[in-house]
Amino acid sequence: MTNQEYIKAIDMRRSRRTYRNHSLDEDTKQVIKNLVDIVNEKAGTQMIFIDDPTPAFKLFTGKFCAIALCGDDSEKSLIKSGYYGESIVLQCVYHGLGTCWVTGTYDENKILQITKIPQKTRLYGLIVIGNVKDTLSSKEKIMYNVTHKKNKPYQKMIEVCDEKLPPYYVEAMKLVEKAPSAVNERPVKFRYENGVMSAYVEDPYSEKSLDFGIAQLHFCLGAASMGVKGEWDFKGRFCTEDTKKIKFPQNVVEENENE
Repeated sequence: MTNQEYIKAIDMRRSRRTYRNHSLDEDTKQVIKNLVDIVNEKAGTQMIFIDDPTPAFKLFTGKFCAIALCGDDSEKSLIKSGYYGESIVLQCVYHGLGTCWVTGTYDENKILQITKIPQKTRLYGLIVIGNVKDTLSSKEKIMYNVTHKKNKPYQKMIEVCDEKLPPYYVEAMKLVEKAPSAVNERPVKFRYENGVMSAYVEDPYSEKSLDFGIAQLHFCLGAASMGVKGEWDFKGRFCTEDTKKIKFPQNVVEENENE
């Protein structure tokens, strides 16, 4: 998918909890399985495709599949699962499927029985995927209205900003506004200092780091749409090609010029 197709999928995406009564066809399931395999190989994630997780759910209706997000107990693994999991979500949405990020409203023991993940491997959450109607169900509309009552604009996500945000970061933050998070909390806190964008979450070993990974992907897509390509490093800094260059501090240059 192109960058613009991902952005279109962001606008299309809604959390869906009411699915049609027929499962995904086998060809579609295979495509999703292939995406999971590719991401696991590329990113070192431990995602597992689940053909039928419905016994573990009470608040969802219809037939659906799921992707279990698993890994070790580390912030890095949680963030990667959020980042790459959202990339799969957006591809599914773009091709007409319904999805939902789920971190608590399922029977974890039943999922562990289905996936048979090793004892020391942690289950972070699930991505539900299935066939849906074009319009939200009454239940979905109520859930959407409740969770989006107080939408947090990107300006309130920025803790520090020592100068005006460049247009490409404004566009990136507008897409972060649209990133899904648990109960629409949007826990990621951003800082723009000395021309460098950085971010973090409190409680990094919780599902908030999944939200961080999702937000990171949305930020990258927004910046790329304005011609600025970059990636997030392990310290939570957004690194463009320019910021990756090794530079001496400006004061060293100035001192040498004044001697």
